[in-house]
Amino acid sequence: MAPSAAPQRIVIENAAIATVDAQDTEYASGHLVVADNRIESIGAGPAPEGLENVVRRIDASGHLITPGLVNTHHHFYQWITRGLATDHNLFNWLVALYPTWARIDESMVRAAAQGSLAMMARGGVTTAMDHHYVFPQGSGELSGAIIGAARDMGVRFTLARGSMDRSEKDGGLPPDFAVETLDGALAGTEATVKEHHDASFDAMTQVAVAPCSPFSVSTELLKQGAELARRLGVRLHTHGSETVEEEKFCHELFGMGPTDYFESTGWLGEDVWMAHCVHMNDSDIAAFARTKTGVAHCPSSNARLAAGIARVPDMLKAGVPVGLGVDGTASNESGELHTELRNALLINRLGAHKEAALNARQALRLGTFGGAQVLGRAEQIGSLEAGKLADFVLWKIDGIGHSSIADPVTAIVFGAAAPVTASFVNGKQIVEGNRLLTVDEEAIARDTRAEAQRLARIAASA
Repeated sequence: MAPSAAPQRIVIENAAIATVDAQDTEYASGHLVVADNRIESIGAGPAPEGLENVVRRIDASGHLITPGLVNTHHHFYQWITRGLATDHNLFNWLVALYPTWARIDESMVRAAAQGSLAMMARGGVTTAMDHHYVFPQGSGELSGAIIGAARDMGVRFTLARGSMDRSEKDGGLPPDFAVETLDGALAGTEATVKEHHDASFDAMTQVAVAPCSPFSVSTELLKQGAELARRLGVRLHTHGSETVEEEKFCHELFGMGPTDYFESTGWLGEDVWMAHCVHMNDSDIAAFARTKTGVAHCPSSNARLAAGIARVPDMLKAGVPVGLGVDGTASNESGELHTELRNALLINRLGAHKEAALNARQALRLGTFGGAQVLGRAEQIGSLEAGKLADFVLWKIDGIGHSSIADPVTAIVFGAAAPVTASFVNGKQIVEGNRLLTVDEEAIARDTRAEAQRLARIAASA
């Protein structure tokens, strides 16, 4: 048996480091050593002497190193419908945009995925997630287009293969031509999992089963979707308790609130995470804590659609896993996750807990380790620890926007969006000097504009 090749090492020194480990270990000036795609060592002061096969050394003076950001909820395709229905609540916004979304095709989805991924990756996201649930007939291979865009960008990725089978004729919101059949949705989801899901420790692509929401999905699709996910050994994702209108819908149609309805369909558990969860009472939070059901908190989108303020401090106190999400860029036009660190902290302080709601380190944990928990990958990513995958970010904090803030974590959470000097995924650099290394940003900007204009023309003539 041939000996394995000696690992190639990258050594980073002289940086402030926030590990976001269980003890919230931090170093005012420390080192990080990467061996191939794993973190080999991390600690105070310079790196150990005598390291072999060092292919690169980085002097990270003036920087903070954190785990890469983990996005737990998004809709990439919405990148090409930004800036529309800007004064609507969720239900009216959906009614306004579904007819346009129902006319997307593979070329549009690929361009939109590239735009969404690029905006996140250049802002420190190393693990992205997309909940794609619109599959118009004849639109092409949409899941493959999305996964291909993430692969080309070099980010770690979870595709939540969504579905809808409750259209307007069944009391739902989507147009009749925008939904799949029950059997078609289940078959398409199973095929996507079998073709693309990687269960390995260092997987770059994973797939979750993700019927869209209670008001666009039949009870049978929820039940059979949960059974399918557990048979295939993958996670489950959906929208839950986003608005008061959704709660009213569930009571009128099912005779119970969203959380009780989800529990009745098999949709609470440690393999489940839900987006938003804004309107949760004490018993709802207790049920999520008891079952370890995760939450993707999307503060900017919730504000944009006037959905309300999620009870994140109460969820965290109860033991609910909580991560951060961008949500679709038709309801969060910036499309960035690093700004959600600040927005999560500020918006939650408008709630009942006021200034005690969240602090800077809790906000950073939501965007890193919390996200890893929600995606079921806390053993591999989300904190900087020896043996974990080398997904991390170097934030420049010695510039005009941050240099007068003494505490580095406070600087990147409370301060302006910090420049990303370097971002690494699986030990490979994908960002340098706030620019993507793996794709052409200008070409993406041109392509997304062209596809947005094409979609607008098609929708206008329909």
